[in-house]
Amino acid sequence: MNLGCYQTIQFPRNGKTRFPSSHPLKSLHLKGNKIGNVKFGNFQASQRRRDCSLMLKSMLSVDSAVETEGKEGVSTDSKYDAIVIGSGIGGLVAATQLAVKGAKVLVLEKYVIPGGSSGYYQRDGYTFDVGSSVMFGFSDKGNLNLITQALAAVGREMEVIPDPTTVHFHLPHNLSVRVHKEYSEFIEELTSKFPHEKEGILRFYGECWKIFNALNSLQLKSLEEPIYLFGQFFQKPLECLTLAYYLPQNAGDIARKYVKDPQLLSFIDAECFIVSTVNALRTPMINAGMVLCDRHFGGINYPVGGVGRIAESLAEGLVDQGSEILYRANVASIILDQGKAVGVRLSDGRDFFARTIISNATRWDTFGKLLKGENLPKEEENFQKVYVKAPSFLSIHVGVKADVLPPDTDCHHFVLEDDWTRLEEPYGSIFLSIPTVLDSSLAPKGHHILHIFTTSSIEDWEGLPPKDYEAKKELIAQEIIGRLEKKLFPGLKSSIVFKEGISSLYCVGDSCFPGQGVIAVAFSGVMCAHRVAADIGLEKKSPILDSALLGLLRWFRTLA
Repeated sequence: MNLGCYQTIQFPRNGKTRFPSSHPLKSLHLKGNKIGNVKFGNFQASQRRRDCSLMLKSMLSVDSAVETEGKEGVSTDSKYDAIVIGSGIGGLVAATQLAVKGAKVLVLEKYVIPGGSSGYYQRDGYTFDVGSSVMFGFSDKGNLNLITQALAAVGREMEVIPDPTTVHFHLPHNLSVRVHKEYSEFIEELTSKFPHEKEGILRFYGECWKIFNALNSLQLKSLEEPIYLFGQFFQKPLECLTLAYYLPQNAGDIARKYVKDPQLLSFIDAECFIVSTVNALRTPMINAGMVLCDRHFGGINYPVGGVGRIAESLAEGLVDQGSEILYRANVASIILDQGKAVGVRLSDGRDFFARTIISNATRWDTFGKLLKGENLPKEEENFQKVYVKAPSFLSIHVGVKADVLPPDTDCHHFVLEDDWTRLEEPYGSIFLSIPTVLDSSLAPKGHHILHIFTTSSIEDWEGLPPKDYEAKKELIAQEIIGRLEKKLFPGLKSSIVFKEGISSLYCVGDSCFPGQGVIAVAFSGVMCAHRVAADIGLEKKSPILDSALLGLLRWFRTLA
């Protein structure tokens, strides 16, 4: 069993309507086929905090083309256009987007493979995804398929497996709802559970589609770059005004305009909790609309070989573009020169310098650790007064005999058995991913992978002696597995065969707009790369418009 804690996004300190992940203005078995740059074959911004040593021993090496470690292959005297701290999806998308524009980029990753919480590791014939396996933004159509676009930009394509059901909810009062890929089937199922709320259901999700269609009509780049922003407005004024209207609104208030049934409102809370790890009243309507519709428009597509292949492919593409990635490179601090970020210092004492620095660490780690001792920018100080970190995730990886799962078992499940009030409590709800339902090659023949994760507080684990830590995680793991055995899979425990449990500084990833989730962190990478490209002369830039827009955005953020 592999258990670990992940720190993800943030939510407001008070009870007012505030949004997670930063203020919005910041930065089934189918026959194989190929469509565009995505192959369909036969057949999920977080930080690892615990059990890293366990994982590193068993992680796969990446291809030799991107194996650069120690002092080989990278010159500390090089002057890069950008240094990216961390190789999560947000950081890799930002790096590759800059590289294809001609920038010289260096990515620094403290582990031995890329991906962060979108990485993987292998053990005893199993390939485990470190984080979520719900892959949004990975289809062959539209403008929100940001992962597909990022891969195509560096000449990469991946074989994927469509998931016919995004998630199967198992909720209080025996409420069971499958979110089918086909929107009409999902609406039919949901309205069959709440026939008296059919009109409200259609109107709430109709509002989500307005947002999605507006976003999907735009070429998504930085909302902080005025030439792009005004160009999009003049080309698509109605769509831009639609997004501006929804920008300050949350999904809970919109839902309450149309829906009255408390249980249906609680279901919408659960929908949003998967998106943002907070309830609907604290989930930006923009984020909810994007994710709750993309699952039907482009669908959820799982990469053959596991989620970690996405990061590996992006890293390979980055190197092909003439940029570099350095592993086992633990950034200890950001180097400043007269208030400008000019480089980074590694824990082994090496220094690297660049025109700009992009941090894929969380904002708290960026300003609290990498810039420790520096005066916190006023804007960031105000941000951290309003927003706090969301809970961490406790992660459990298990290998089981295949016959414990019914033949029609879905890949993804969300379990909250008895009490809606436990939705956001530590260990209250359970996320379950069974990627071997889609890709059987990830486990030995006749076996499945169960990746179980639940919210937890990192503070509950910090400082525990190793013996106490091991005892606590085993106790909680047994409790969580027991709940799944009772609710979904009788005989689960006996079927287990394997278990382990400042200026020129930019932020990217799950603590930036639009928040948590693969499509969201990819979007943050695209926006960050575009803003940086404009700042270092690779895109058109208007200093006058820049000053005006950024001043306006700073004022908007004070309203958060």
